[in-house]
Amino acid sequence: MELLHLNRAEAMRYMGYKNKKPDENVLSIIDECESALLKVCKPRYIYKVFDIQNLENGISVIGTSLLFKGNDIRSHLSECNKCILLCATVSIEADKIIRSYETIDMTKAVIADCLASAAVEQVCNQAEIEIKNNLPDYNFTWRFSPGYGDFPLNIQPEFLNVLDAQKRIGVNCTESLILIPRKSVTAVMGISKNKISKGKRGCVSCNMRDRCEYRKRGDHCGF
Repeated sequence: MELLHLNRAEAMRYMGYKNKKPDENVLSIIDECESALLKVCKPRYIYKVFDIQNLENGISVIGTSLLFKGNDIRSHLSECNKCILLCATVSIEADKIIRSYETIDMTKAVIADCLASAAVEQVCNQAEIEIKNNLPDYNFTWRFSPGYGDFPLNIQPEFLNVLDAQKRIGVNCTESLILIPRKSVTAVMGISKNKISKGKRGCVSCNMRDRCEYRKRGDHCGF
């Protein structure tokens, strides 16, 4: 896929602009950072579908060594008999752009970081469209990532291994469980041919939850 533009509204939400518009100087920086990112981003994603089994000690992903632990992921998949493992990235080049700005202008670095976060969300959204088109007879949960709620982050290495993500789209994981490229996402979607209850996503499902200025000041974005 190709990104022709970045979701500025989403990026500005990450920046803390909810009910106000950035001034002309900030808008100019957004223009510059968006242009720089669009020139280098190489959006890619991969996904696989698996049967799942609810066990006493977690959710088993059949045919793999993965065992999803935690009450939140158990609840997320409670109405499903299959799941989709998804990994998406906008490439290491986006990381390089952000790091280059960090050496000269932290305002640009923060704005580029937020734009790149919006970009990987766009890639996930596009992947989700493809998945739903390929599985028209199924109902879907929203995306739930390792690290959300009590879904352990330490599952990342095996998650990537099951998808063969390093070989296929260039995503791997450090010993400290950080995805490389940094602007990458892993997620689980539950699927079922039966109707799935819709729950409000809230902060627990947002990939900006640990850096969100709304949460720091006790507010929320309304998502």
